[in-house]
Amino acid sequence: MLYAWLYHFISDLSALNVLRYISVRSGLAALSSFLFVLILGPYFIRFIQRRQFGQAVRLDGPQSHLKKEGVPTMGGFLILGGAIFGSLLWMDWSNFYLWAVIGLTMSYCLIGGYDDYLKVVRRDPEGLSSRWKFRAQYIFALVFMVAMYRYEASNTELAGEVYFPFFKNLILHLGPWTIPFGVFVLVANSNAVNLTDGLDGLAIGPCIVCFAAFFLLCYLGGHVNFAKYLQIPYVPKLGELTIFCASVFAAGIGFLWFNTYPAQIFMGDVGSLSLGGAIAALAIASKNEILLLILGGVFVVEALSVIMQVMSFKLTGKRIFKMAPLHHHFELMGWAEPKVIVRFWIISYVFAVLALGSLKLR
Repeated sequence: MLYAWLYHFISDLSALNVLRYISVRSGLAALSSFLFVLILGPYFIRFIQRRQFGQAVRLDGPQSHLKKEGVPTMGGFLILGGAIFGSLLWMDWSNFYLWAVIGLTMSYCLIGGYDDYLKVVRRDPEGLSSRWKFRAQYIFALVFMVAMYRYEASNTELAGEVYFPFFKNLILHLGPWTIPFGVFVLVANSNAVNLTDGLDGLAIGPCIVCFAAFFLLCYLGGHVNFAKYLQIPYVPKLGELTIFCASVFAAGIGFLWFNTYPAQIFMGDVGSLSLGGAIAALAIASKNEILLLILGGVFVVEALSVIMQVMSFKLTGKRIFKMAPLHHHFELMGWAEPKVIVRFWIISYVFAVLALGSLKLR
């Protein structure tokens, strides 16, 4: 919006030439998003408090969580508000990838928002049934993947290809089958982030790390020289997604100011589902679907802990963990909540380093 207006004056004002650089606009987008969240955060929290939109706590969970009952939730609206604000101000409005990722993110925001609405406004403890939640996720993911495949087929030579990290020539040619594959990645990752969102700041920390990593991956993948040097797929116009990555990264940092232990507000499903979907959408656009298994390792482990727990109980009648997802297991082992959170953050940094290391190890 602001970039689109200022662009008309670039030829007259040489000082505005810096706006041609994606790195500059990414920095401005990050600053805009961060200030948006930091300034409006207290007002948003008071708004939620006045309407008594508070967190509902599982009675079968750790007893220390009972004190979280009633803490304002639906903070995901604040994160996404800042992220979209920064993106719209400084993005190239003609870029397909940006609109596709923003559209997918906002569609998952609607699903999570409606789920939160049922829980905290209508006081329905079950919220949106898992059946309808998954159906909606699959539908929006399918729309995104069909649009992405058709665009790539018309504008690039990458349609239907899945790349493997650490191997420069290992490419899986799936053709149209990348559509159901991408749908699975989107739904799986959004729900994995949702499962991770159980402690103060636990989910937003790894999300911030993921968006920082995708900032670099999208910038390099959208630059023909860097992509050629690193032997990664070159995706024309992908670099514009760095503006979205920077915006969400900065909005997440701003949100963490209020969400860090002890949290003043939680992101709710509106935040976890949409951020998880956004991360997966970035992975699909940048051709890093397989790399996401490493980069989002914390989310993968959390999701696997739930799957393992359910399967073990159904098959043997015994539980592997004291409680799933995995972060609750460590809480019940006696770890203080801040210790669990910070150690999971550290692990997410390690996964990010391993993922980015694949850029040279090919």
